[in-house]
Amino acid sequence: MLESTLASVVYFKGMATTAGLIIAIGAQNAFLLGQALRRQYHWPIALLCCFFDVALISLGVAGMGLLITSSPAMLMVASWGGILFLSWYGAVALRAAFHPGVLRASDSGPQSLKAALLTTVAVTLLNPHAWLDTVVLLGSMGGRYPVDERYIFVAGCVSASVLWFCGLAAGAKWLAPLFKKPMAWRVLDLLIAAMMWTIAGLLLIDTLGSN
Repeated sequence: MLESTLASVVYFKGMATTAGLIIAIGAQNAFLLGQALRRQYHWPIALLCCFFDVALISLGVAGMGLLITSSPAMLMVASWGGILFLSWYGAVALRAAFHPGVLRASDSGPQSLKAALLTTVAVTLLNPHAWLDTVVLLGSMGGRYPVDERYIFVAGCVSASVLWFCGLAAGAKWLAPLFKKPMAWRVLDLLIAAMMWTIAGLLLIDTLGSN
């Protein structure tokens, strides 16, 4: 029972942290939303976004895990770095809640599947935040766990990614009118802020408890 509970906590941390990081107004989400509104190549784009998240998160957890667990000092630095970053990210989301934006899909998009997929690659891999969020932050967090628990953490991260991108592709047609209203983004940003601070608090408890 205890092992099952601990596994659930690790899974939740991966899922909640990833959800808070990817659910935001950004180039990748805006591009996917625009294509989903036009019902044009949105499923291949969503699947490619999921693939990149899986690859980058796995790379981060695998590489950073080996590096971090070999050095208690690096583990401490990574832990406090994660706490500070999540706290800062929550503050940014809270600030955004008082200055909500509006996500608008562009009027035109790529005219071929190849162009759509190449654009997806660009808005993903040329975005520094994608590398920071997946490889560095999630990699550092996942690397703190024993090897068997890292798989659970990655599973949580991947679940959030798949649910978000596929959900956005499927439901954008109905959600877009709602998110043209600043109030919708205000509520979403408040939820993200609360989620980030909750994860930062759990990470802080784990870090202090390991000392």
